Amino acid sequence: MVKQGIAISVSELTKKYREKEVLKSVNFTVPRGSIYALLGSNGAGKTTIVKILSTLLKPDSGSAAVNGFDVVSQEKLVRKCISLTGQFTAVDEVLTGRENLNLIGQLMRLSDVKSKTNEWLSFFDLQEASDRKVSTYSGGMKRRLDIAMSLMIDPEVLFLDEPTTGLDPQNRIAMWDLVKHLAMQGTTVFLTTQYLEEAEYLADNVAILHKGRILIEGTPQYLKEIRPQSGAYLNFKSEKDAAKAMKLLNENSIPVDAIELNLPSLEDVFLTLIDEKKEDTERV
Repeated sequence: MVKQGIAISVSELTKKYREKEVLKSVNFTVPRGSIYALLGSNGAGKTTIVKILSTLLKPDSGSAAVNGFDVVSQEKLVRKCISLTGQFTAVDEVLTGRENLNLIGQLMRLSDVKSKTNEWLSFFDLQEASDRKVSTYSGGMKRRLDIAMSLMIDPEVLFLDEPTTGLDPQNRIAMWDLVKHLAMQGTTVFLTTQYLEEAEYLADNVAILHKGRILIEGTPQYLKEIRPQSGAYLNFKSEKDAAKAMKLLNENSIPVDAIELNLPSLEDVFLTLIDEKKEDTERV
């Protein structure tokens, strides 16, 4: 269930790397306990936003807050309530899975390291492999361990930067189920992704980021409904009725068994918006 209030708020955020403007007046909010997907191509600025929100990078202008704490002036308070899992796993392959979790618990000075370790090993189905070196783990197991390490402190906000990159379809679906479960438990999940089906399946709200700007934001259903490419399928009771309808639909009353909206996919929305933006740039 989504908690009341706002977990993340971003206003007029800008960032440059030398002369390259990476973020251009970015604005959005994320409700508590929801899954928010930032969708965009490589180089769109997704990871830069995650770095700013997780206090790893300072913006040039604008403001951002996580759990009500400013990411610049209250960075220590922000870090206490968040965890970040990056694009590449941050596990120590020389250690075992259990040792990786124990290490994080000790570094965070948790009082119940052993029970927390066992809890997350069980949750991620890593008990049998817990005392094996991580170098022997599959990619999916390493990713699960990586997220388990992020969850050792029970973060209120979890940042996942392209969490399923490199995973096979089975492990990707397992990761989706995990993210859904975390949100149901009350964790706010902010994820970046290039996979349109991932955003469509997981997110309560989606923002499409292109060349440092938010082009559109809303639920996956809303994004589909506002595009002009939608149409309708008509299902008739018989082939004879369907044949008549093709010729005489405008003049005759022909019985229709069902009408089904044919909304565009999120991929259609994404590609259309990117193409429109490209055309606008070319005209300028």
